[in-house]
Amino acid sequence: MPSHLSADRPAAQPPPRRGTVDALISQTRHLRGEVDAVRREAPVDDEDAQGRWQRALCNLALHQLNDLDEHLAQLRDGPPAVPVQPTDTPAALSVPAAPRRGSLLSRVGSAEWNLLTDEASWSGELYQILGRDASAPPLTLDELPSLVLDEDRPMLTTMVTDCLIDAKPIDGEFRIVRPDGGVRTVHMMGEPVLDADGSTASMWAVLRDVSELRRSQRTVGRTRESLQRQQHVAETEHRLAVELQEAVLPPWRGSLRFPRQGPGALDVAAHYLPSSTSALIGGNWYDALELPDGETLLSVGDLTGQGVTVTSGMAMLLGALRGMAVAGTRPGQLLSWLNQLLDATVQPALGSALCCRYRPETRTLSWAQAGHPAPLLFRDGTGRALAAPEGVLLGATSGAVYGQAEETLHVGDVLLLHTEGLVPRRSGSPGPDKTGSGGGTTAARSLLDLAPRFDGARTAQDCVRMVVEEFGETEREDDACVLIARIGS
Repeated sequence: MPSHLSADRPAAQPPPRRGTVDALISQTRHLRGEVDAVRREAPVDDEDAQGRWQRALCNLALHQLNDLDEHLAQLRDGPPAVPVQPTDTPAALSVPAAPRRGSLLSRVGSAEWNLLTDEASWSGELYQILGRDASAPPLTLDELPSLVLDEDRPMLTTMVTDCLIDAKPIDGEFRIVRPDGGVRTVHMMGEPVLDADGSTASMWAVLRDVSELRRSQRTVGRTRESLQRQQHVAETEHRLAVELQEAVLPPWRGSLRFPRQGPGALDVAAHYLPSSTSALIGGNWYDALELPDGETLLSVGDLTGQGVTVTSGMAMLLGALRGMAVAGTRPGQLLSWLNQLLDATVQPALGSALCCRYRPETRTLSWAQAGHPAPLLFRDGTGRALAAPEGVLLGATSGAVYGQAEETLHVGDVLLLHTEGLVPRRSGSPGPDKTGSGGGTTAARSLLDLAPRFDGARTAQDCVRMVVEEFGETEREDDACVLIARIGS
């Protein structure tokens, strides 16, 4: 009966064409290089769960491609020649030379247990996998479980029993403890060898050290779970931010007419445009509110940052702004108190805001700004930015004073308020200039180009629709708001 000592090696048969195998090796190494390039490009920030998962998956793929490369090399080169041993060399010392440490061959060994003679034969690689002295006799099937962790012994015993009694093939994994205390995971595959009358005469097996492979797979699993948890947290935060934003922004859609206003009443419409590069909700807001004294509050603003914390901060500012406006606070003083409120928060933040009060009897607009683009006024087919009073970003400095300006509006005028990001800044375009005079920003100039189209619009909602058609499909890094008020007769 032929020995199964080298059962992990190709059986004697016509070898495959060398050129075909060489081509497969070349393809494998090319693919390995591309996977390694992807791994190097993966983020290296340990706080980035997705980056950790990507690197772990690449490492696992490289591990398997390295194994495939060495398998194909074995297939191309054929089984190694068996060296001729001197006749006086003890059988126990006749083991193959140790393969290169860490190579595929050093992780794959074979064994045969003869049930008739109670003899065992191990390959040199198996001695290395199990960490045993090559001069020691191989363990019998009864002794083999002594190397296995207690919790894995029943599984090994069941596999061997099923193979010897029921002729079932062996295919399973267990952990062994090496003499140095190291624990390795071994994958065992084997079959019974039957004699002429069908009885089991021996059992052979191929054992492979899969410790590194399983470790890589566990790393992939852990990083995947971490990424899934992070994604779940992000989705929850996004949902909370959306719900909070919807709760505090005005509930009306389309045009809004204030029922108590007579001549000079405002027709108001607004729109929120989300970021195209981030799923996080920012701190942009718009608001229109009829006040007890008959005036109308118009407001837009942006609290820097994204996420639930920023959205909740925006809700706080908007609530304070409404409360102070209802109490009759004028725009300049209102922004001073908002700045004081933001300066006193636990988590420092910066924000820009534009606060306007409109008196319909005189068609007078009183307004102030805190580091924010000035309102744009459209009249008779032309447009201009209003001259901005003094005002720094909210939260930038304690005790800031905000100037206030007034503008008399005419019937049919269109007033446009917006947050930064409505017109995405192009590469190389100048930075924002919030002085307001003459429309000194690229965004303002782009919006002012809509003046002829606004002149033909009949409602504020028509104007908002034109803005969205012009800029809504453009990629934007930040979310943005636009609010348009049209002066009625």
